[in-house]
Amino acid sequence: MNREERRYYDLRAAEYDDWYLGRGLYADRVRPDWDAETRRLERFVAGLPPGRILDAACGTGFLTRHLPGDVTALDQSAAMVEIARGRRPDAAYAVGDALALPFPDRSFDLVFTAHFYGHLREPDGARFLAEARRVAPRLVVVDTALHEGAEPEEMQERTLRDGSRHRVYKRYFTADGLAEELGGEPLFRGTWYVAAAA
Repeated sequence: MNREERRYYDLRAAEYDDWYLGRGLYADRVRPDWDAETRRLERFVAGLPPGRILDAACGTGFLTRHLPGDVTALDQSAAMVEIARGRRPDAAYAVGDALALPFPDRSFDLVFTAHFYGHLREPDGARFLAEARRVAPRLVVVDTALHEGAEPEEMQERTLRDGSRHRVYKRYFTADGLAEELGGEPLFRGTWYVAAAA
């Protein structure tokens, strides 16, 4: 992410969950079975093996709250971390860069990340994967499914409630495509979400 994209996520923190919850600027979007699939994704996250888990780029903690075990959550946005802390007060939190994780080698059993990997251009995607593999033997990536009407890769213009407009890089995945890219296996196949492990 470039500096402007990072700023966008800091500004978006207060309304980030509108995307998950289908409210605000997302209220009029037609997304069949979105709510049911979001609940299925939450159950999937809750069913991951418990252990020492790092949620890299945790955002507002919408999925962090479902992670089992001893959770540490990190995001580059202090505003996002503050919201996440309210959702999962028993977790440890850090403001930092997921491309340069501030943890020693093998600090965790699992690195989890959701809706972050698909915003990384190369070589940042490779940098993140190397960092994840450095701090944990296993990685689970949740991201947005490639669905009808979506381009596999695009620059998006996004508008916030204050009317400000921001350009954000975004990729969409099939479960198999994501697994192949990670060198792992698909774990979750949906119309809106996919997940894979490495």
